[in-house]
Order: sequence, then C-alpha cells, then structure tokens
Amino acid sequence: MLSKLIQWLAAATLLFSVTAHAEFQAGQHYKVLPQAVTVPADGRVHVEEAFWYGCPHCFRLEDVITPWKKNLPADVQFSGVPAMFGRAWVAHAQLYHVADVLGVLEQMHTPIFRAINLERQPLLSRGDQRDFLVSKAGVSESDFDKAYESFAVKTRMKQADQRIRAFGINGVPALIVQGKYVVDSGSAGGMEAMLRVVDHLIAVERAALKGK
Repeated sequence: MLSKLIQWLAAATLLFSVTAHAEFQAGQHYKVLPQAVTVPADGRVHVEEAFWYGCPHCFRLEDVITPWKKNLPADVQFSGVPAMFGRAWVAHAQLYHVADVLGVLEQMHTPIFRAINLERQPLLSRGDQRDFLVSKAGVSESDFDKAYESFAVKTRMKQADQRIRAFGINGVPALIVQGKYVVDSGSAGGMEAMLRVVDHLIAVERAALKGK
C-alpha cells in the first residue's frame, strides 16, 4: 500500500512539474527539431550547450548556467558542444577538447572564458593555448602537444561539428534538450528564461522516459 502511495505521489509531482510550465509553447519559446539527434540511451535526460568561447553572450550565460548546473539532479546529464562557425571558433573548440582530454576542462572552462572576454587574450595560436594551460592548469608542455595532435581531440571535434550541424543552429548560445528541442535567449525571452524553458523540457522528457 505504501509503495503505491509513493508511486502516486511521484506521478503527481511529475505531472505538476510538466503542467506548471504549460505556458511554454513549441515554435514560440523553443524549436522542435524535425529529426531528433541521437543521445545515449542511459535513462537520463541530456542537455547540451552549443557555445563559443569568444561569444560575449555565451560568456554572460555562464553566470546564469553555472549555479544551475550544480543543482541538476542525477538523471540529467549536461555537456558542452563548442560550435565551429569560423577559424577562431575552430581554434577555441580545439582548446576546449584538449583541456577535456587532459582532464582539466572543469577547472579551466570559466578561466578560458574570462581570459578571452575580459583579459583580451585571444588564445588562438597553439603556443598561446599551450602557455595558458601550462601556467593556469599545471599541465606539461609535452602532454599538451600530445593531446593537441591526438586522434581523440580530432575525433571529438569532428563529432561536435556533426552535432552542431544536426541541431540546425546558426548562432550561440543555444541549449538542446534530449536531442529534440533547441532553446535560445531570443525565443525564450532572455537567458534566465532559457533555463526555465529547459527545466520544463527536462520534466517533459523525464515523464516520457518513466513512461517507457
């Protein structure tokens, strides 16, 4: 009897979470992709951020999204997808993936944003990127060079570019939920509103996963 009550309460909470944000409409507050982009079938809701380190709007979003990410439940997976819409974008995407392969991305993500947007360090050349990660993250020059030339980094860059193209976006920042929905600040009504729309879509997808 108790287990049934718990199940009913969980279902009621889920329903309230979805219906409480019924004001968010497809085509108005977010875009529904005509063909969903594959995400891992691990029972979690996947949220991806398409961004560029040189984008001031992406930099401002960091102040909003950083505390939000820290409070995400265990059934939500968040990841970044650096877009490559130009030469500078490609250089910064490579820096992102090099930091990831070296295991220092989490600690260096915000410092890279700050260096480019506030400290006017372009971080476009291999040498500048190497010096930055050596001085700020404590990686060795040889480890940086190995990662920079690695198959892993090249593969991740190719996969990220394929995902960005599959999302059909032409600007950043954008948040993509479960490979199905694209949310940007223009459609959502601001950066804080972006996360409210994403929370709604997470609830929708969580309900769908639980219904399977």
